[in-house]
Amino acid sequence: MSQITLNLVAISIFLITMSSLLGPFIHLSPVVPALTTFAILGMATFDSFSLQGKGGTIFLDWIAGFSSEHRDRIVHHEAGHFLVAHLLGIPVSGYTLSAWEAWKQGQPGQGGVSFDDSELASQLEVGKISAQMLDRYCTVWMAGIAAETLVFNNAEGGSDDKNKLIGVLTILGFSESVYQQKLRFHTLQAKTLLEENWPSYEALVNAMRQRTSVEDCHAELGVGGRGAGEAGEAGGAGDNI
Repeated sequence: MSQITLNLVAISIFLITMSSLLGPFIHLSPVVPALTTFAILGMATFDSFSLQGKGGTIFLDWIAGFSSEHRDRIVHHEAGHFLVAHLLGIPVSGYTLSAWEAWKQGQPGQGGVSFDDSELASQLEVGKISAQMLDRYCTVWMAGIAAETLVFNNAEGGSDDKNKLIGVLTILGFSESVYQQKLRFHTLQAKTLLEENWPSYEALVNAMRQRTSVEDCHAELGVGGRGAGEAGEAGGAGDNI
């Protein structure tokens, strides 16, 4: 089972145990905890084997969605990814703002911004990637964390983004000592891009709140920004890694 499903089962069993202990005092039939346990374990098993744990993810995300701050963080986080990708010339193919939306679109996890990363994948297959492209994607991956930090002074999301960056650096043979340096550097790069294009960022946040289409989001943003060619100056645009 996935960790999310296991956590749900553990919490449910705890609550059921407490209801069994308190049952005699509140006149609760022992059949109720037993049936509830059976139902929860059955749903957890179905989620694990048939839904690959997505059911637990959707449930927890639905619970978290009752918090307006949680919803606000998500849209600001994903708008950061979207805008920086737009500025750096990385095509955005779609976005979702909840696990339920992601599941309906066949995407894994809790959703997010989808990119056309076929060029990146093809370069990684041969183990050689231009420094410019690496810098562009690393900056886009860190843009959600940068956006959250700018708006809320801290970032609660972004663990998957960090894992993507570290995963690519591992494939390319970078040492672990480089990981944190890259994380900080590209977060700063993304933060600078967002600050320089803040009115566009705020407009994009409002558009994404309304679930505006990707095409209309791009039209809202226009061209603007540094452009793809100006990212990765530190790495040397013509170098290969």
